Amino acid sequence: MKLFASQEERLVSGCKANQRAAQEGLYKLFYAEMLRICYRYLKADELAVEALNAGFLKVFQHIGSFDGKKGELGAWIRTIMLRTCIDLGRKEARFYEHNGDDQEIDEVVVEPEILDKLYAQDLLHAIRQLPGATQLVFNLSVIEGYSHKEIAEQLQIGESTSRWHLSEARKQLRTIIHPEHISSNKPTENKNTAT
Repeated sequence: MKLFASQEERLVSGCKANQRAAQEGLYKLFYAEMLRICYRYLKADELAVEALNAGFLKVFQHIGSFDGKKGELGAWIRTIMLRTCIDLGRKEARFYEHNGDDQEIDEVVVEPEILDKLYAQDLLHAIRQLPGATQLVFNLSVIEGYSHKEIAEQLQIGESTSRWHLSEARKQLRTIIHPEHISSNKPTENKNTAT
């Protein structure tokens, strides 16, 4: 663990000195993890890559403000990526204000046995099928654990709009990951058993 920490310290020092090799090393070290975050938040692959590159540009521009005593480098970079995805997602998404009664928002539950059959890649694929605004709210609420108040502040929408998008995401995901969808994507088993 100390070896990894010392590698990060060397990379941060090199980035602060604007050394191209250190910047490349930092990029390679965190590339895969940060790209997964961008894919989770943005609908189109091109937008995810755009967010990744914009996020790393911000990392390199603000690396001087990173203090290893206050937190981990990965968490600091992740926060920058997340904010970059939110900013880009907010520009791309179309939010429609929901001013109705919160009681009309249905709570949709997906049965655990359905989720057990899904792989992480299947879940990511299902989430990326949601409309952009709904996907963004779902990720912030379910994956990141933000409250509707925090989501509303981040996305500059009303709390009831955030609740509506979360409810809509759950409804749509239930349809997307219904057992018929899962079984149609999996190879069929050999049914040559004796009856």
